Amino acid sequence: MQELCVLWFVLYLGGVNMKKSLFVYNEWTLQRHDNTIRFIDKAGNKKDIPIETVGEINIMTQMEFNTSFLNILSQNGIIVHCYNYYDYYIGSFYPKESLISGELLVNQVNHYTDSDKRLKIAQKFIDGAADNIYRNVRYYNARGKDLQSTLDDIDNIRKNIYKSKSVTELMGYEGNIRKIYYKSWNTIVNQNINFEKRVKNPPDNMINTLISFVNTMIYTRVLSEIYKTQLNPTVSFLHEPGTRRFSLALDISEIFKPLLGDRLIFSLLNKNQINERSFTESLNFIHLKKEASQIIARELDSRMQTTIKHKELNREVSYQYLIRLECYKLIKHLIGEKEYEPFKIWWWYCVCNFGLWYIRRTGWRKSSK
Repeated sequence: MQELCVLWFVLYLGGVNMKKSLFVYNEWTLQRHDNTIRFIDKAGNKKDIPIETVGEINIMTQMEFNTSFLNILSQNGIIVHCYNYYDYYIGSFYPKESLISGELLVNQVNHYTDSDKRLKIAQKFIDGAADNIYRNVRYYNARGKDLQSTLDDIDNIRKNIYKSKSVTELMGYEGNIRKIYYKSWNTIVNQNINFEKRVKNPPDNMINTLISFVNTMIYTRVLSEIYKTQLNPTVSFLHEPGTRRFSLALDISEIFKPLLGDRLIFSLLNKNQINERSFTESLNFIHLKKEASQIIARELDSRMQTTIKHKELNREVSYQYLIRLECYKLIKHLIGEKEYEPFKIWWWYCVCNFGLWYIRRTGWRKSSK
């Protein structure tokens, strides 16, 4: 039997072994067989996977399935994220919601329609994103990269976040921060990337392609976590709600992209796991090769399993579960229980402070030039 090209990744929620995230890269037929998901290859060979072990499915290629298959996914609350041949996200199968709260929905909508309440939440999102961006740069600055001017520039702009009078003005500050941040990537990354600005539709170089793919995977992870709460994914505060997208997932993703996405990209490039040979050009845009896509998916999920000691819960939680906790904090804010404070990376302070002390003590930065 041809080897089943399925990547299994175990999600650890709060340090407890939970369900698995499934990535499918080969063309198979997916069917329901009793309480299992059945994979059938072109030769007719079959492999069954118990439905209770699956958390979400990422289909990375052409696939065949029927309504019976979708029905068992819906009954078990399993989201399917679909990508095309070029790793471009095309949409998600979002099962009928089982966690529903009319009261929360009313409060969520009220916080959107009230411009002051909406702006306050949007400011929190950008504050969290900007702080995590700052800490990324500070981390590398403490490791011998000369990025102090970048830190100063970001710090000057983020002082205006809570002075903004509208979401549009706030998004302008966020855009300026990211523009400065992206220029620092040429220093952070040990490859010659010549990266100047973010281009999305379509990505015009390997870094933009990499960012687009990784950010999309973070977006789908956030969407999966929102589904496990009573939040409505279409009512957002930073991004304008619209048709054909789950805009709240875009909001929350902003906070986690520096930790989960950017740090992963830096690691992949600096370890040479991804380089210019990982890409190919077709239809006037650059896209990842299949092998590179699999590496990124594997490494991202490994990062999702990483656990840290939560300073408030006083227990180990995974990066994946941090996203769920962010949803819970937002719910408490919306129902008036506790003011929302965005997630900020707290465990790198000691690392960065030690690095700065070491540099000053030894003059290592000067001698390393």
